[in-house]
Amino acid sequence: MIMKMTGLLSTFLLAIAAIGCGNANSSATADSQDSDTAAATSPAVTGHKPESPAVLPGIEVLRRNGFEELDGMRVGLITNPTGVDNSLKSTIDILAEAHNVRLTALFAPEHGVRGDHVAGANVANDTDPKTGVPVYSLHGKTKKPTPEMLQNVDVLVYDIQDIGTRSYTFISTMGLAMEAAAQNGKKFMVLDRPNPLGGNKVEGSIAEQGNFSFVSQYPIPYVYGLTPGELARYLNGEGLLKSGMKADLTVIPMKGWHRSMTFADTGMPWVLPSPHIPDPTTALLYPATGIMGELDYVSIGVGYTLPFKLAGASWINAQKLADRLTALKIPGVEFRPIHYKPFYAIFKGENLHGVEIYVRDAAAAPLTLIQFYIMQELAAMYPGQKAFSKATPARIKMFDMVCGSPKVRELFQENYKVKDMADYWNKDVEAFTARAEIYRLYE
Repeated sequence: MIMKMTGLLSTFLLAIAAIGCGNANSSATADSQDSDTAAATSPAVTGHKPESPAVLPGIEVLRRNGFEELDGMRVGLITNPTGVDNSLKSTIDILAEAHNVRLTALFAPEHGVRGDHVAGANVANDTDPKTGVPVYSLHGKTKKPTPEMLQNVDVLVYDIQDIGTRSYTFISTMGLAMEAAAQNGKKFMVLDRPNPLGGNKVEGSIAEQGNFSFVSQYPIPYVYGLTPGELARYLNGEGLLKSGMKADLTVIPMKGWHRSMTFADTGMPWVLPSPHIPDPTTALLYPATGIMGELDYVSIGVGYTLPFKLAGASWINAQKLADRLTALKIPGVEFRPIHYKPFYAIFKGENLHGVEIYVRDAAAAPLTLIQFYIMQELAAMYPGQKAFSKATPARIKMFDMVCGSPKVRELFQENYKVKDMADYWNKDVEAFTARAEIYRLYE
């Protein structure tokens, strides 16, 4: 992606046509347009009203409060298709219809406010056809709202479902927008949403000086265990915005969310935040394979029906790799051999062999180390196919940027052993967790 999606996305539009998928915006409505046969057999079509979701996102809490916190303000909304209430109504439309709120601008992160841009594509300034509100791009040459964009705005409101991983660029957009608000005397509000990995999982070293980028914008761990609202509080409170500036920040908390919850526990509808995160399970496995995917070394399922859930190549013995990984007894994780042929992007049309990854216990699983264990076992099985041996300098640079430091690669590359880098990778977890606790909003 968002991490350049392993450099594979130049063919994504052709792939959509090939496999009959809609774009990120159309996916939510496509499900309601299935054939009569599919509807008749769907377990969701039962004639019974589903149970109420356990969690109300920030937009619903704001609405229950009569939009009091935005009363009379000119609002600039940073959102995408994931900004919805539990009935799948867009936050754009909710705020546009609120009688005491003036929605004056929309700000588009990667994929656009309505999800009509593929991953990595620049987003142009535009007008939202449904509301007539101007849309300003934050994914192109401009990644931070300019003073001109904010002239008709009193408060910037952020409402995006994140996936809890540093390299996923929406949190970079949020932080830069907070800086813009502080610099231009505007208020900033986060309508909070769940961290789909839960609120207790922290993994990976803090991005280091000299290694900040749009995929590692701030010094936080790779998996940071905070909701968007909590992360905004952390960035603000720790002086991590540009020049230590502070935003005039308000967070509208969720109702009913607890730190032990993964997304499946919330009862909320999942709207894919980007084309290759179609369900909450994919969000769980994004940090398990996405870093490895930067090397174009093995397929991680992007281009097939299981993005981020696989590791495969034409030269791998699938059963042998699955057996070796199983023998490691990695907590909370299981593997099975799989054989598949990607429909598009890198490895398109090749017969690949590898493993499918199953996370059985998300709390116990060392998600980010899974890919390093895979690279370790493949190096032992195939010494001529080591992960970095054939990677281009550009791909290695991206790998380092995503890791937040070249030191992770350097330690691993010495012997291709997880034990050589694991302590460094997790050296900041305890200190970060303790410091972040003061910014938590939920138990």
